[in-house]
Amino acid sequence: MTGNSREDLKEKILEVNDLVAYQPGTVASRMIVFKKAGTITAFSFDAGEGLSEHTAPFDAVLMVTDGVAEVQIAGTPFTVKTGEMIILPADKPHAVFARERFRMLLTMIRE
Repeated sequence: MTGNSREDLKEKILEVNDLVAYQPGTVASRMIVFKKAGTITAFSFDAGEGLSEHTAPFDAVLMVTDGVAEVQIAGTPFTVKTGEMIILPADKPHAVFARERFRMLLTMIRE
């Protein structure tokens, strides 16, 4: 995928795992949809990287598109694999960790 504009993604067939490349030692992201009603963001995580515990005011759906993620919600660990998803409830602390490289789509629904 090339281009930095969100507009260049409209009316195109997108290969989910090509939306954001793995980058050594980091978490990379790319906003796919940004609307008042919500957002969709593609992420790639290098092994050992993660998002520290935080909360969000809205529900979010985390879908793993490649690899395996460790997700904690209010201290409870979950393992989410390619093709699986988990709903992150609003106002509950959650964190994401990559034991190996993985990619995900995060859909946030605003009220």
